[in-house]
Amino acid sequence: MRSRGSSNRLSNSGGSPFRSRISALLLAMFATMATVYVGGRMWQEAESRVYLIKELDRRTGQGHSSVSVSETLKIVTCKEQLKKLSAIQMDLAAAKQEGYVSKEHSGNDGTRSKKRLLGVIGIITTFGRKKNRDAIRKAWMQSGAALRKLEEEKGIVVRFVIGRSANRGDSLDREINDEHSQTNDFIILDDVEAPEERSKKIKLFFVRAVESWDAEFYVKVNDDVFVNIENMTVCDDQLKVLWCRCKGRVDALGAKLSAHLDTPRIYMGCMKSGEVFSDPTHKWHEPDWWKFGDGKSYFRHASGEIFAISRALAQFISINKSLLQVYAHDDVSAGSWFIGLDVQHVHEGKFCCNTWSTGLSSSFLNTHKDAGMLALARFRI
Repeated sequence: MRSRGSSNRLSNSGGSPFRSRISALLLAMFATMATVYVGGRMWQEAESRVYLIKELDRRTGQGHSSVSVSETLKIVTCKEQLKKLSAIQMDLAAAKQEGYVSKEHSGNDGTRSKKRLLGVIGIITTFGRKKNRDAIRKAWMQSGAALRKLEEEKGIVVRFVIGRSANRGDSLDREINDEHSQTNDFIILDDVEAPEERSKKIKLFFVRAVESWDAEFYVKVNDDVFVNIENMTVCDDQLKVLWCRCKGRVDALGAKLSAHLDTPRIYMGCMKSGEVFSDPTHKWHEPDWWKFGDGKSYFRHASGEIFAISRALAQFISINKSLLQVYAHDDVSAGSWFIGLDVQHVHEGKFCCNTWSTGLSSSFLNTHKDAGMLALARFRI
């Protein structure tokens, strides 16, 4: 019995070291696996950190670059040019959306203008004024081949400007269409022809003129004004006071415009100011009188009988036509469009008029007395 117990104790004591070695081996394996796992995770995190740092440097511009100084300057210059190009493209897209056209564009006759004109003259007329228009055609505007020659040789386009009847297609519209088919000297606007829409009509004329012709100047004239477009060395006996004075020694409108070709933003006319009338019963009532302050005086602007603006200002009107305010009077409206702009206001005394044309031949008055022009505005230009 004693020997059996001793043998059991010996066998138990002999297996204990074996189990200890197995346990140690297992622990070592687990430790190794844990070390590999932790090391792998740390390596992945280190790679992620490096990537994030590089990405952050790239986005914040703090990363190091091996680009030389000259290449860096080229890159900076290129970026600046790209910004300018992008801005120009955006401006051009906005301008085209608002109606601006490039230098080479189609005119009213479908032809493409190859060179810039000196001026486009719009004669503001209305229904029932055909006798006035006929008198102007005979006196200074010319017609047919002579009108085309004026455009080709002198670079001056002259057109009557009129809107549409409130009743589209009625006898008034048909009369204008018939007259235009014979003379081909109209700008027919889509807006309704009405006295209260006159300021808007002037704005739409400049928009249409810019769309149709590329010119240095755009001129607005009333249909009771006689203009000396070019110096005439030979005067018609009947119309001599309209065409020239003292054997043709009168400054021409074209010469006046040409004298300001080097100035990009010109607003030229008979500059004036005047009282703003708030009384609704007054002939010259201004509904927006309160906008002109307590003094009730209009800002300086060109008289509405005739004034000229340069190409840049006409393009400004075309691009911003939907934003420009119109007032009761077209001359005030035009003057308001240029307030706040870098514009040179040119007072041209020869654009100012007298009520009567001194020395106007009686034969001419008798010929055109029914045209409503007995009180002709004479402009010494």
